[in-house]
Amino acid sequence: MIKILHTADWHLGKRLQEYSRLEEQKLVLDEIISIADENEVDMVLLAGDIFDTFNPSHEAVELLYKSLRKLSKNGTRPIISISGNHDSTQFVEAPDPLAREIGIFFYGRYDTVIPVGKLDSGIEITQSEAGFIEMKLPKFNFPIRILLAPYANEVLLKTYLGEVDREGEFRNVLEEKWRNLADKYCDQNGVNLFLGHFFFMKEGEKPEPEPESERPILHVGGTQAIFTHNLPTQIQYAALGHLHRYHAVDKSPFPVVYSSSPLAYSFSEAEQQKQVVLMQAEPNRAVSYSPIGLTSGRILYRKTFDNLPDTLNWLEQNPYAFVEITYVTEHSIDASTRKAIMKAHDGIVNLIPQIKNPLGLENQSLKVEDLGKDMVSLFKMFYQSEKGQEPNEDLVGIFKEVMSQNEEG
Repeated sequence: MIKILHTADWHLGKRLQEYSRLEEQKLVLDEIISIADENEVDMVLLAGDIFDTFNPSHEAVELLYKSLRKLSKNGTRPIISISGNHDSTQFVEAPDPLAREIGIFFYGRYDTVIPVGKLDSGIEITQSEAGFIEMKLPKFNFPIRILLAPYANEVLLKTYLGEVDREGEFRNVLEEKWRNLADKYCDQNGVNLFLGHFFFMKEGEKPEPEPESERPILHVGGTQAIFTHNLPTQIQYAALGHLHRYHAVDKSPFPVVYSSSPLAYSFSEAEQQKQVVLMQAEPNRAVSYSPIGLTSGRILYRKTFDNLPDTLNWLEQNPYAFVEITYVTEHSIDASTRKAIMKAHDGIVNLIPQIKNPLGLENQSLKVEDLGKDMVSLFKMFYQSEKGQEPNEDLVGIFKEVMSQNEEG
């Protein structure tokens, strides 16, 4: 029985506004390497969005290569990695000829064919064509077949797969391509897997929301959602990337699983448990799989407070985190309160005021007929609701002067 580790959406080089996440990424990749070693994993599947941008920084590229070398155990543990919608296909595939020599296979384009042959480690690519690879590992007497489905938008899919016009046709074209590959290669004598970076959903169910940090791919200019029933029935496990929360989109007739990102990359992922998935497989049997929680990196929190002592107390108790604070207040957050909050913690990303009764409607009901009043009267009403008192004559005079300038302009 082969042990396979499924991970995705590393987004190396990703920032959280002005905060770098590179040190956290180093820690969590070391944790993933340790998990692979401790569980004696035989193969790793990396399901896209390796980098966060098409042109990653030198530091992000260096972190990837160093981490993959360790993860591959110097070539004895194969890693198959596809590109996602954040990756440049050319950049991802550029190191492939060298990487293959240490058992790392990058795949970014639907027309790429991975060369067959045996590596010094004993890993052998026995069959290959566009969108497919079959390999044998020295310790197993059965082959591992993988359908490779890196992200491609509709323009690229037309380039690779030909012109299609009807709405929904892309699903059918991909389904046919995958079915033809499965019919040709995926018999019951090997382990049959799918590795993809798309928005998958079960037809008829509400789609999973995409995280705030993701570029949506379920929209115009992207690609349509693909249904789980578009996958070939010979597949035993579909390893997916793109959605950042661990979950199985479908479990029957086989698991279709998003492994999650290794870190929370936006506040829509606040307090999510991040995971990798350990899967065990053998030919012609249902796979077993289970998530393994990751503990490295800062947790993201969305918190709401309405007084300074509670805010400072919580911040003191949660120092290693990134926080988005909503502060409930009668008016704006005063300078001393803001300063005290920001000084108390080094990971406050957003401090958002939530004004109670912003228009003063409890004390002064705004009626439809009020909208017909002159601007000075409306200004006085607004000032009363905000400050609790009438504006003085000087302030009203300044307002009138501004209004007159606007009218002249």
